[in-house]
Amino acid sequence: MTTRKALGKGLSALLPDVPEEKQAEIPEAINFIPVDLISPNPFQPREKFDEDKLDELARSIAEKGVVQPITVRRRENGYQLIAGERRLRSVQKLGLEEIPAFILEVESDEEMMELSIIENIHREDLNPIDVANGYRRLVEECHLTQEQVALKVGKDRATVTNFLRLLKLPRRIQQSAQNSDISMGHARALLAIGDAEKQLEIWNKIVKNKWSVRQVEQAIKKLDNNAQSSKVPEPPSPFIEDAVNKLRTHLATKVAIKSKQKGGTIEIDYYNDDELERLMSILLSSD
Repeated sequence: MTTRKALGKGLSALLPDVPEEKQAEIPEAINFIPVDLISPNPFQPREKFDEDKLDELARSIAEKGVVQPITVRRRENGYQLIAGERRLRSVQKLGLEEIPAFILEVESDEEMMELSIIENIHREDLNPIDVANGYRRLVEECHLTQEQVALKVGKDRATVTNFLRLLKLPRRIQQSAQNSDISMGHARALLAIGDAEKQLEIWNKIVKNKWSVRQVEQAIKKLDNNAQSSKVPEPPSPFIEDAVNKLRTHLATKVAIKSKQKGGTIEIDYYNDDELERLMSILLSSD
């Protein structure tokens, strides 16, 4: 059996938003439970674990012990992990037999999923795509609205929406964000491009040339300007052409009609005050 080392942070590590005076009212039900009785969390939102960081955490645990307990729920013949998979994996790497844990009473899988996802979303080292997938699962599998998700995770709704939009990017770009090849800022900038092929084209340049977010925004702006300038104007309809010709003949000056989605504008050129007075006379005549 392993030596039980000091835990240090206790419940304050698990409940950082609870005031210290209130934490004193919560009993510290820390148990040392056998590692081999803990089954994985089926609702784990994190897709990848950095092996180097796991090794680093294992070395820290070997020296100082598990400072922050994991959280589990009771299951038949053992426990199921709620939060603390990196700590559990590191302890397993070290071959330790026990790990400190808070045992929570969690009745349903839906509540379990919600707890797991929300706890992991608050991890600083979680990449933006895993955060986005966490929000997505809260919406789709826990049947929460984006507003409810925002309230539960302590974010504003716009933040939740912006993360969810990242899941519209091509899978290769999402994987790049998961691997930290590009940042959240890069990924958000790419959303300004509606075409997936163009997104991948700019993404390749980001990775190859190590572009900053500002450089990406400039490239997208240039792309947009080029697209606007290359647009071929639609020819006017026969009705508009006929109207322009009639007005030009009647007014004896240059006339242009610009159509909009609804209605449009008529532009009549004049070259001096006398010309304007002549046109006014024609336009205001009551014949």
